[in-house]
Amino acid sequence: MKEEAAAFLGKAPRCLGFARRNLNVGLTNDAGRNAYLAAFHAAQAIIVERTGKVAKTHSGVHSEFARLTGSEPAVGPEIRKFLAQAYDLKALADYETGPDSDVPPQRASEAITRAEQFVACIASLLDDCGST
Repeated sequence: MKEEAAAFLGKAPRCLGFARRNLNVGLTNDAGRNAYLAAFHAAQAIIVERTGKVAKTHSGVHSEFARLTGSEPAVGPEIRKFLAQAYDLKALADYETGPDSDVPPQRASEAITRAEQFVACIASLLDDCGST
């Protein structure tokens, strides 16, 4: 695995740890944001590994990840959709105001679980890359 891809992939579990700790103390916005960032960094890892380039924007990561994994059997539709869905939590936490501007605890918890699955899937793909 390329060094830069390994660095991105290494950051994903740290974000997951932050997300779990955030949720445990009731910081649901931070938990949702960190769940997204875990998936974002894992997606960057596969992008760097397969293209040698880093996507510069969130939308660039989303579209490049979708392009690179569109025909990948190990990346099912739920994994593929998660990145955009989790971004919605980040946007809610970062940009929304008013009474519905906080990530609900259940959504944050579900996002963490799905981010764990996302990161594990990408780690498995990248492990396969390293063994060939």
